Formats: sequence, C-alpha cells, structure tokens
Amino acid sequence: MSNQNFNQGMLDFLARSPTPFHAVANIKGQLLDAGFVQLEERQRWQVEAKGRYFVTRNDSSVVAFIMPAEGALSEQGFRMVGAHTDSPCLKVKPEPEIESQGYFQLGVEVYGGALLNPWFDRDLSLAGRVSYADSNGKICHQLINFENPIAVIPSLAIHLDREANSERSINAQKHLPVILSHCPDKKPDLRELLLERLKQDAFEVDRLLDYELFFYDTQPPSQVGLSREFIASARLDNLLSCYVGLRSLLDSDPQRGVMLICNDHEEVGSVSAAGADGPFLQSILERIAPEVEDRSQMLANSVLISADNAHGVHPNYADKHDENHGPLLNAGPVIKVNANQRYATNSETSSLFRYLAEQEQVPVQSFTVRSDMGCGSTIGPLTAAKIGVPTLDVGVPTFAMHSIRELAGTDDAFYLYKVLKRFQS
Repeated sequence: MSNQNFNQGMLDFLARSPTPFHAVANIKGQLLDAGFVQLEERQRWQVEAKGRYFVTRNDSSVVAFIMPAEGALSEQGFRMVGAHTDSPCLKVKPEPEIESQGYFQLGVEVYGGALLNPWFDRDLSLAGRVSYADSNGKICHQLINFENPIAVIPSLAIHLDREANSERSINAQKHLPVILSHCPDKKPDLRELLLERLKQDAFEVDRLLDYELFFYDTQPPSQVGLSREFIASARLDNLLSCYVGLRSLLDSDPQRGVMLICNDHEEVGSVSAAGADGPFLQSILERIAPEVEDRSQMLANSVLISADNAHGVHPNYADKHDENHGPLLNAGPVIKVNANQRYATNSETSSLFRYLAEQEQVPVQSFTVRSDMGCGSTIGPLTAAKIGVPTLDVGVPTFAMHSIRELAGTDDAFYLYKVLKRFQS
C-alpha cells in the first residue's frame, strides 16, 4: 500500500466516523469484509485455531483478534495494538431544549478535556445513537447522523468584549448552548426532530426512548500545506490510531495471535464497562483461554503497543517542551516515556519497537514531558495494570490536540502502520 492510498483511506474513515458509535460501525464493516466473524457476548463462543473474530461492547468499543495455530496460544501469546475511539467534544444534555431571545438552542456538556475556543463559529452537525420502541414494542438502537450543518456557536463580537484577545474565558454552562434556528410557533422538541429523521430513513418508530448525541464539525478532513504534507481533521486523537491499528491488522500476515483493542471513554478516565479500566478486554481473554495457567502463560508471552497521539513541538510554543524531546511532524512515530508511569513504556518494550522500526527503515522519536509540567496518560498503563502485559506507549506527533481540528503529518501515520504491520506479522 502506498502512502497516498493509506492516507486517503484514513481521511475517508475519519469523515465517516463523527462519533465512537460510527467509528466502531466502520471498523466492524471492514472486519466483516475481511472475513472476521462477530462473537456475541451473550452467546457461547467456539474459537478455532487461526480463526478471525471480533467483539463489540456498547457499540463504541471493539476487540478484533486472529487466533494462533493449534496449541500455540500459551507459548506465543498475542501481539496487541490498543487505541481509543472517543474524542473531546460537546455532548447533548438529556433535557437540552433552550428558548432564548427568539432562538432555539440545545444545552451541551463538555466531554473530556476539550479545547473550547475553536468550537465557536464552526458549521456543526449532530450524530450519535438513538434508542426507540418500534411498532412491535421491541427496543431498537440506531445510529443517526444529520450530516448537513444544522447548528453554530457564534462568538461574541469584539466590540462587546474589547479584552477578548487577552482575557476572554468560556463558561461552559452559559456560553456553549448551540443555536439551531429561530424559535417556531411551537416549542422545539429534540425528540420530535429525531423521530422525523428516523422516519425519513424508513425506520418503523413508535416512540423515542433515549439518545447519546454529539456535535461535530462538518468541515471534512483534508491534506494541507504547500506540499500537502499535513493532515487536518477532527478526531485525529485517536481515530488516527484506530485506523492505523485496523489496517495493520488486516494487512499483516500473522504467524502468531494478533489483536486490536479500541476502547471508548479514554478521554474521561476509561472507568466504564467499555473502557480500558473496565472488564471488557479481560473478559475476552478469559473466554479465549479459560484455564488460569494457560492464560497466565499466554499473557506473559504477549506484548501490547498502546497507540495514542503525541505532542509535536509547536514552533510558536517551543518552550512548552523539554528541549531534547520535541517531536517533529513527519519525522516518525514517537515513543512516549514517563518516570511516573503515566506511560507504560520500559526499556524492553521500547527496544522492541526500535528494532521493528529499524527493519522497516522508519525513523523514531522520543517524548517525555518537561520536568516542571504534568503529564497526560493513555490506555497503556491501565491495560498493563489490568492484564499484566508488557506495554509500550507510542503515538503520531500532533498539533492542537483536543481541538475541534487537529494537525498531523502525512508521513507519520504511514510510518506507524509499517511498524505495527511488522509487529503483527
């Protein structure tokens, strides 16, 4: 696969994945096309040597795996790649309708550590999952996406806030309600809008029960720069890694067991049934290897690469980085290290990654946060603590992380794909 073909596939994936639910649906579609079999948690499993399987939970997390040859599971373990499906955004409240000054607005909660200023003056749409009762009284769940720009959060004019460029702060309760329209004669009702949308799509809906909806920027992903050397998109953190992990899984020729883990809720701490600090992965491993001794041996022979974006050194804010650890865009994937275990990397796991990168002629960079600054974390330490697997944290260098539109290099995701493909072959 060429760099350009890889990046175009990633841009398409990003555009079709405005929420974790849509991302998992798109991952599921590619897995099914590649001959993977979906396993249902409520049913008994019958996994076979060299079989290809995947499991979803909450429609927002997915684990896909290829079993090793007969009798090799405990001796070889799994080569695992982990990422997360969620991104910071604005989530619609349960009773969101607001009428103010003749405008119909929706109240929102801030999901995760979002950079809020870039959300203003954007063409926004709405997507997520809705639950409803059909005409037979059955509870159904359906993905929904309005696709077209239907909302905006206008900035306050600088004439009314002369200190806006130096002192403006955002009150999430007061300043983020999203404007959708002028108020019609009838009080707006979001549930009625959702019902109309479902019926337009030919679903037999009796009544709407609930929803999980997120606003997103309708500007599509693109390649930018004089030589188109950058990727600009929403949700690069961390759908970029989900796509890289998916393609490396599908394109590798595994000689051992391989696994892709894409968890939801990383941006809010991972403490959920579908998150990395929950039981999802551990439950799957217990069903794959029910015997404790075999499972312990399997995990001891496994390795996890946690792929989550890294902070590239910003030319306008270079002093925010340790001067010896400022990753550059398009200069290769980044090994992330932290003495306090905010990242799970150790010298053994980083050596493996460096060795694989050498074989693929891929450059490698390092990141550690300044010693006088706090450090974020990933699913790496959480997963390592849950299942005891040697783990490495890596990522593609990125600007504007947690903004509504982030920036990465066109070479770096492809570099990471090559290393992960080697790792899983």
